Order: sequence, then C-alpha cells, then structure tokens
Amino acid sequence: MLSDAQILATNPAPYVQMTYLEALVQAQMEEMDRDERVVLMGEDISVYGGDKLVERFGKHRIWDMPISEGSFTGVGIGAAINGLRPIVDLEFASFAYLASDQIINQASKLQYMTGGQIDIPIVIRCCMFSTGSMAAQHADRPYPFFMNVPGLKIISPTSPADIKGLMKSAIRDGDPVLVFEEKRLWPLKGNVPTDPDLLVPIGKADVKREGSDVTLIAIAGAIRPALDAVEALATEGISVEVIDPRTLKPLDHETFKTSVAKTGRLVIVENAHSVCNVGSEIAAEMAEKAFDLLKRPILRLSAPDIHVPFSPALEKNFYPTKDSIVAAVRRLL
Repeated sequence: MLSDAQILATNPAPYVQMTYLEALVQAQMEEMDRDERVVLMGEDISVYGGDKLVERFGKHRIWDMPISEGSFTGVGIGAAINGLRPIVDLEFASFAYLASDQIINQASKLQYMTGGQIDIPIVIRCCMFSTGSMAAQHADRPYPFFMNVPGLKIISPTSPADIKGLMKSAIRDGDPVLVFEEKRLWPLKGNVPTDPDLLVPIGKADVKREGSDVTLIAIAGAIRPALDAVEALATEGISVEVIDPRTLKPLDHETFKTSVAKTGRLVIVENAHSVCNVGSEIAAEMAEKAFDLLKRPILRLSAPDIHVPFSPALEKNFYPTKDSIVAAVRRLL
C-alpha cells in the first residue's frame, strides 16, 4: 500500500491544495518515509493532527511522552547524538521554557564544546496558541528568547508551502532547529508542491507582495492582519511591499535592505512583546548598515510589555491589528 507521501510523489500535478497543518504533517510523513532515522516524540501527538503519523509509523517511530518537557527533550538530544534525527513536539510554545536548559545548555552547545565531534540533528516544534483565552502561561511567543543563543536555527513559516518546505529542510539539517508555528495559521489553505524533495532553504526570506512606497516585514502570525492592511491601503493607491522572513535565525537582512533601498520606509510587525523582539534586531541592523536608505524613521508594532490577558475583550486588541498597521503605514507617508 502506498503512503500519502508516495501518492503525492507520483501525482502528475505539481501542487495540491492543503491546510497549513496538513502540510506540516505531510512534511514529517515524507521525511519519515525517506529516512528511517527520523522519529517523532512529544505530547498529545494524535490530538493535534498527528493521528495519520501514529497510524502509519506506530510506537517504534512515534513516542508519546509524559508531561515532562525537559526530560523528553533531553531524550531527544541523546537520540540525536546517537544517530537518530528526532522531531520533538513540545505542543505549546510556552512549554519551551521548561525545556530551555536542554535546548540551550545541551543542544546548542555540545557541537561547539566537543570541537565539532558530534552533531545534534534535532527539530523542536513549538506552537504559539496566542489567542482563544489561553492566558499568560500558555500564550507566549518565546522565539526572541532563543534568538540570543548561538548554535540554534529558528524558523516560523506562515504559508502551507513554506511550512512543508522549511520543515523538511529542518529535519535534514545537521543543527538544532526550532520551529515556531502559529495556531491561527493551521486552517490556512494554499498550494503545496507535491515534489517530496522540494525544499525551502533556511535563512531566505520571501517577498509575499511587491510594492514601492513602504516595506512591511511581518513576522509569524502577524502576516494575516498585515496582508489585510495592505489590501486596504492598495485601494487608496498606497503600494506596500510585504516580506515574510520565514527564518528568524539567521535573518535574511539582504532581502530587507534590497526592499528598503526601493521604498525608503520600513514597518516591522510581530506579535511578540515589544522589548528585545525580532523587530528590534531588524531595526538595529537597518540603522547600523542601511541608515542612508531610509527616508523616515523605522516603526515597530508588537504586543505591549505585559502578559497576555485571559479576558477576550482585552485580548482582542492585544496584538497589532489591521487598523493599527494601516495607521503605521500612513504615518510614514
């Protein structure tokens, strides 16, 4: 019986419609079919879209772990050292804090501390459940926390095609890769390549929409209100170029600079807290190395420096919205 990956590989069509979550599962299935060293471990795997993986690969390749994130992340790192290529699913991104000692002190440092004698080919999935009254302990977007750590790669794709291509690149990579998904993107549908060997390179941003007046860099879940805002601005004759970094470490500063050289204006939108976030790093790089390209000051939109509220009424406008993005763009013109 052919697997889903094999069926897609023999499909004459170059693309197939699927959701973000389906593309994510498909990427894992194809890589597990391709390489028997790939294993998956984590919490509630079958609950959040992984039932097909459990059905196909069984308990020898899919390990349902207890609620002890630090412990099973350590197991994954040990498995990677000993020749496997683990995918560790932490479920909630906030749980990455509990596994942070293993991620930072072990996964990111062991290759350096052993003089390159060992590799840590591990992928750590973290989903950002940042809305839906998940409250402070389950709603963080902690990717900036890990950007300060040498030895880690971090991706946060926003389309079905990109999550499939980048997830496959992450699994094949020899270094630790953190994947930060946004739950609000899971239902998003799009065309996904059927070629099982078509990868999206880590470290390359994507221009989602070309424009000439303002450059807008939208990170992770901020892409949806950003695109809505750009559509509204287009009706006023304002042309905005939208860039999705896709990879947060390393950042593709060259693509950002190329765009700002054209527009002279930059807005950065993300849902992480305002202090020391991705926008801070991009803004610092642009101010240091591309200041002469800017016609106006850089604007950053992000969540305030307070914890995510449980209240739906307070949560509603906690993150940048279509209206706040429209207002920011207008300020630069």
